[in-house]
Amino acid sequence: MMRFKTLKRAIGGTVSALMIAAGIPSFPAVNAEADENGRYFTDSFDSSDGGWTGRGSASVETTSSEKFEGTGSLSITGRTDSWNGAVKELSTATFVPGNSYAFSVNAMYKTGSAEETFKLTLQYNDGSQNVYSNVATAATSAGDWVCLSNPEYEIPAGATDLQLYVETDGSEIDFFIDEAVGAVSGTAVQGAAGPRKMTIGDINFDEKIDSLDMITARRGLIAGGFEDSKTQKAADVDQNKKFETADLVLLQQFILKQITEFPVNKPEVDLSELAGRFGNVSLADSWKKDNENNPLTTQRFGADPGWMVYDGRLYIYTTNDAFEYSNGSIRDNEYEVRTINCVSTADMVNWTDHGAIPVAYDKGALPNGAAKWAARSWAPDAAWKMINGKPKFFLYFANNGSGIGVLTADSPTGPWTDPIGKELISRNTPNCGNVAWLFDPGVYYDEATDEAYLFFGGGKNDNDGTGYNNPKTGRCVKLGDDMISISGTPQTMDTPYLFEDSSLIKIGDTWYYSYCANWNVPNGTNVNGVSFGNADILYMTSKNPLGPWSSNNLKGVVFQNTATQRIDNGGNNHHSIIFFKDKYYVAYHSRQQEMRMNGGKDRNYRSTQINEATYNASNGTITCKGDMTGVKQIENLDPTQTVRAATMSNESKGISVSGVGDTTVEFKKGEWAKVSKVDFSKVSSGTLTAKASSKNGAIIKVVAGSRTGDAISYIEVPAGGSMETIDTVLADIPSGASDIYFIANGDLSFDSWSMS
Repeated sequence: MMRFKTLKRAIGGTVSALMIAAGIPSFPAVNAEADENGRYFTDSFDSSDGGWTGRGSASVETTSSEKFEGTGSLSITGRTDSWNGAVKELSTATFVPGNSYAFSVNAMYKTGSAEETFKLTLQYNDGSQNVYSNVATAATSAGDWVCLSNPEYEIPAGATDLQLYVETDGSEIDFFIDEAVGAVSGTAVQGAAGPRKMTIGDINFDEKIDSLDMITARRGLIAGGFEDSKTQKAADVDQNKKFETADLVLLQQFILKQITEFPVNKPEVDLSELAGRFGNVSLADSWKKDNENNPLTTQRFGADPGWMVYDGRLYIYTTNDAFEYSNGSIRDNEYEVRTINCVSTADMVNWTDHGAIPVAYDKGALPNGAAKWAARSWAPDAAWKMINGKPKFFLYFANNGSGIGVLTADSPTGPWTDPIGKELISRNTPNCGNVAWLFDPGVYYDEATDEAYLFFGGGKNDNDGTGYNNPKTGRCVKLGDDMISISGTPQTMDTPYLFEDSSLIKIGDTWYYSYCANWNVPNGTNVNGVSFGNADILYMTSKNPLGPWSSNNLKGVVFQNTATQRIDNGGNNHHSIIFFKDKYYVAYHSRQQEMRMNGGKDRNYRSTQINEATYNASNGTITCKGDMTGVKQIENLDPTQTVRAATMSNESKGISVSGVGDTTVEFKKGEWAKVSKVDFSKVSSGTLTAKASSKNGAIIKVVAGSRTGDAISYIEVPAGGSMETIDTVLADIPSGASDIYFIANGDLSFDSWSMS
């Protein structure tokens, strides 16, 4: 739909406000029977709210300022959480549980990140608790309507208290809905197509540049421009950030084939003028101290690190610890985790945050959770393998302590799906019914043999005759060729003092299995010549991945407990031994960041850290010491490649990362991100290209050397809320490699950047 700017706006006020003032009631929630088109309700919001109300803190009202069809839509504002939105109660007399129906609604937002995901959800009571079921999900960009539609949604049998609502996935943006429909199952409803592809000159978005675009352009020029920023950008054919008569002349020449491409007339960047407008900004502090590379990230917690190497990058997957609250106060971590974090690096210092992967559906608590059977997503590990000539990725996780699941994807960052619809390992799996804690998968795929193995288990069973010195709760099994099944019966491991945490790696022809010892290790304990204490990370070796594993296989201590190393106050430990670009590392978690955030208090919220390990090839030993300094950067960052803004070696307090896969960083005034050792020897033209958006407009200052160093560029992010590609210049090109900082002077969403 095309919207032109008007020369004079009508005096405001909404239709719904006028109806309330006049005493006119809203329409009922549903009709008793379907109409001739098979619809039980059609809410156009032209003159009524249709029975929709605000959910949570959200407020709703009809408005004529935006619409998909007709003359109005429903505006949703005042949201303080992603689940706040618009809700409509459904009658079970009309929408009968156990039967299928068609539901659809169109949604649109104007300001926010580059892409927002909307969800149409059904809340119902299953007799004991509220359950949340995903009806439809769709993503769109700012200004583009999208239809959330499910023509055959089955309302769960026995459901009561039905509430249909529209929410977003992880943001608090204002948005609009229009043309909401509930109909007979299979009813086709015409809805919005979703994001429009923007092509310079294609002003009416019909994927052609012709005389119809000229007609639209002339109307827009008369009206003073287009209200829709995407249309305005398509009409600005010379890209000088102004839609004017010169653009019509060029458009006509292109249509008449007098020119074959539009000339680019981008305005020159005045860095001194931008510096003046950047203003005085107080820089936010960081949770890391100077010269610290641990933890990997400070914008989110992450525990139980698993890993995978693919295409020159190390991917770390972690349990997504996040503050849990009781009566408004932070409580001790109770591990109510349904998502898995993914970060990656090519140089061991600059880490890209790929967001939190939605995993555990948990009876609808996470509607887009891939594993519908799972309640939790703990302690992930990952592997990849060529299957049918293409790389396939596998993410293993624990459903609390009762089973292990697997997800698959065509990319290390997803999207992830559940290939088997159930647990891969459960208490019904042979020889697994008596595992105390059926969790903590450790997986390793051996390219040399094209075989993969899964290790898991932990804890101690009561009254089974075993002692803490050998609880016999560890298991190992070969995976099937498809990586989503097992081959044979899991084997019992005689693992000395096993507590939890399985990690597996092959070095040469030797398999290394490592784990966390329990808290019942007597002083002076020595097994097979190895002395260790409570919660140390021990490792065993074998030429056969399936063992048998016994105390005779115990080789050494790879990593002492974090309290022993004075990193934090101690606690459970969980790690991975990693091989990446000819070096060995140990990734583990500690509570140091949480202690800094909470004034020294420890409520068991954990952050992933990594330190280089020492491997002695002569005797096969491997050891590692942890600290907050962390590892050294092993290669410089190439700025001529597109760099995600969520690639950071350090970051200020307050920033957040949005999305999954290709993420954006959300900045407020004074917040910043650091990128270490950017290789400026590769930069020639001195051009910096960035993608960012801002509701009210903002400027990013690019600084080299230190947070208070000299500016080498400024990035002006225009107001409007849509993601823009912005070209600017480098006032100075540092020699060699230099750290750089991106500092914001206002609210903005930062997607990516590159230099040339």
